[in-house]
Amino acid sequence: MSEATARDIAAVVELYETTEFANDQSRLIDFAQNKLALTSLQVLPPGDLPSKDPRPFLGLLDRALSEEIRNQVKRDAWIDTVGQSGQVEIRIKLEKATLRFVAPRGQIYASNSHIFLVWMVGTSLVLVSAAVVLLRNQIRPILRLAEAADSFGKGRGFPEDFKPRGAREVRQAALAFVEMRDRITQHVEQRTTMLAGVSHDLRTVLTRFKLELALLGDAPEITALKSDVNEMQHMLEDYLAFARGDGGESASVTNVRELLEEVHEDALHYGPDIVLESGRRKRDLLVPLKRQALKRAILNLVSNAARFGDMVVVRGTADRAWLSIDVEDDGPGIPAAERANVFRAFYRLDHARNQDKGNTGLGLAIARDIARSHGGDILLEESVLGGLKATIRLPV
Repeated sequence: MSEATARDIAAVVELYETTEFANDQSRLIDFAQNKLALTSLQVLPPGDLPSKDPRPFLGLLDRALSEEIRNQVKRDAWIDTVGQSGQVEIRIKLEKATLRFVAPRGQIYASNSHIFLVWMVGTSLVLVSAAVVLLRNQIRPILRLAEAADSFGKGRGFPEDFKPRGAREVRQAALAFVEMRDRITQHVEQRTTMLAGVSHDLRTVLTRFKLELALLGDAPEITALKSDVNEMQHMLEDYLAFARGDGGESASVTNVRELLEEVHEDALHYGPDIVLESGRRKRDLLVPLKRQALKRAILNLVSNAARFGDMVVVRGTADRAWLSIDVEDDGPGIPAAERANVFRAFYRLDHARNQDKGNTGLGLAIARDIARSHGGDILLEESVLGGLKATIRLPV
């Protein structure tokens, strides 16, 4: 459009310089207005053109029109595209005059900004909507996989309606996770079955030992053998409990308050004062847990505390994210440098806490394995009672 306007201006300049139109200016003006659709034409006295001020907002129009006039007219020109919004003023410097043209802006520059903006906004909305739908469809399988992995890691089973979905890579990850779950489940089942058989056979032999010793009377040697057999049975139970872990028990919704009350009742036969402190929580806390395994872990901590302390405090607290079960005693405690080592299987301290005859060094290891099978852990620190504070932290 700038090229067409520049061509019209070049035609008028050539007519003015080479034909009789120079002497008949009214005819030239009429020709420019009626034949070339220029709004107006004025023949001004010769002189210098106005100064060219920078026009940053209309630089594109200025450059395009100036370049076309320079190519078509080949004269010094001055363009005003900032003045009246609907018109453009163009001045061409000649030897004997200055021609002043006024042309409609729409004839030189078609402003389609509104169309462009509408197109951009509409296209952006369509693309954003498509992207949101696509991403939601791709992210949903990833979230489902994360939820399934989190649930399985906390020992709460596997969602029955879980199926590999989504992009190829997501499906491959989901299939790999399902296969891993099946292998772990199969391994746990095989280990549980093997341990059940071993436990049955060994308990049968120990039972025969006890019966044979009972028939031999109460001689000092027999009493010593009975003590050894009882210690062997205790050690066997600890070894099997450590190897069994949670025993493949499935998680079920458990009332934590009732579980702690049951632990307190079972622990009263340990001897020392065992206190159960109830939290401020008014409502019962229901959490998916492996009830029997967690009970065994808490009892291990309580029995360990009761063995070396005169007072044991059991406390349960919870917030939005974690369930904490504290077991504190007033015994000798465990040095800070040894708190990480006591969770190792069969590890015994030279400290007085591990000098009793019936200790196998597996109680804390069993308790930590159970806590970790729930996605939690056990922390050891100094108790306000002067002894050891063991805290089982489980995700709610």
